[in-house]
Parts: sequence; structure tokens; C-alpha cells
Amino acid sequence: MQIKDFKKFIKKEDKRLKKRFHTEDKGKRILARAVKLSEELGELSDEVLGYNSMQRKEKLDKYKKEELLEEFADVVITTFLLAEAMNVNVEKAIKNKMKKINKRYKK
Repeated sequence: MQIKDFKKFIKKEDKRLKKRFHTEDKGKRILARAVKLSEELGELSDEVLGYNSMQRKEKLDKYKKEELLEEFADVVITTFLLAEAMNVNVEKAIKNKMKKINKRYKK
């Protein structure tokens, strides 16, 4: 998959979510997506604990690696949806951040 295909998906999903949840109010949409991102990150954290066998036995018995993969995807998708709502160019932001990080190691 290429980033352009992913960005198309995000735009399509953004429209679907606006329609489904009636979130034309930009401020409410941003807030909802930020809260959703926190929820998804919590679910990913739960899966990371399972991956490291740091959950109680009942949860470890139900652990499935596929769910870990899905939670990673949920965090990425929700992050891009939040960026879409806030008109953030994630590609540009990542490129700039990579340059900044690389500069740290040139010293």
C-alpha cells in the first residue's frame, strides 16, 4: 500500500464518520477524535501487555496476535483522522520530524 492510497481511505472514512455521527462541528469532531485516539492507545497498551505476558491469566488465555496488529492499525488510522480534522499535513510533519531526529545524531 502506498501513502496516497491510505490518504484516500482517510478522506473517505472522514466523510463516512461525519455522516454517521453528524459531526459537522469541527471543534466537536476534533475533540471526539482526540478522545477516540486515547481509547485506541489504551487498547494497544492492553495488547502490548498481553504480548509481553504481563496480563492476568484470563486475559492471556484470550490473547491473539491479530488483535495486536488491529490495535496498531486503529491507532494509526485514528491519528490520521485527527490530523485530517485539524488540517495537518502528516507527511510533511513526519519528514520534518525525521530531519530533526537525524540532526541529533550528526553531532
